[in-house]
Amino acid sequence: MPWIVGVSGASGTPFAAAVLRGLLAAGESVDLVVSRASRLTLLDETGIAYRDAHWREDLAAWLARGADGKPETFDVDLSGVRHWAAGDLAAGPSSGSYPAKGMLIVPASTACVAGVALGLSKDLLQRAASVTLKERRKLVVAVRETPLSGQTLKQLVALDEAGAVVLPASPGFYAGATHIQDLVDFVGGRVLDAAGVPHGLYRRWEGELGGGSPG
Repeated sequence: MPWIVGVSGASGTPFAAAVLRGLLAAGESVDLVVSRASRLTLLDETGIAYRDAHWREDLAAWLARGADGKPETFDVDLSGVRHWAAGDLAAGPSSGSYPAKGMLIVPASTACVAGVALGLSKDLLQRAASVTLKERRKLVVAVRETPLSGQTLKQLVALDEAGAVVLPASPGFYAGATHIQDLVDFVGGRVLDAAGVPHGLYRRWEGELGGGSPG
């Protein structure tokens, strides 16, 4: 069964790339939904235009790109990915009878958070998230916004109460980060931790002060 990965319009497309690479490296299958708003963000942050008709080519370019913008940094096998158009409300993930392990929304915008919390299902990403909650499957919401309004905080509490894991895209520095990719991979790794997917994206805390220091 696949993991559904939803990419919303928040800044932070490198976080999504790290999660996707981690899932594929772990041998997981992925059903990918890239929202319309996120395509604008992806274009702005990477220069890559994500197109439904050419999704494999565009996804390959995106996942090969490092967080520093360097192309061809990673080599990724996309054979485990299935793409669904964001406007296709008849897609597999729109139904509770469609088999899936759960869903990871990374990054999650405040608009996406509101839509899922209110059950709006205005596109496939929101619908798939609503299905994930009602079927009591794992839903990880990697919210990426600062500061957070009171209304958004209430919506995040509502998602927590509904069973979702609310995971702010907040990197830790104890793992000895020396590069922007390290900070991105830390967030990606925490998303995979919440999903129970093994990975080697960051150095784990082992109880030793200074253990992650590059010096």
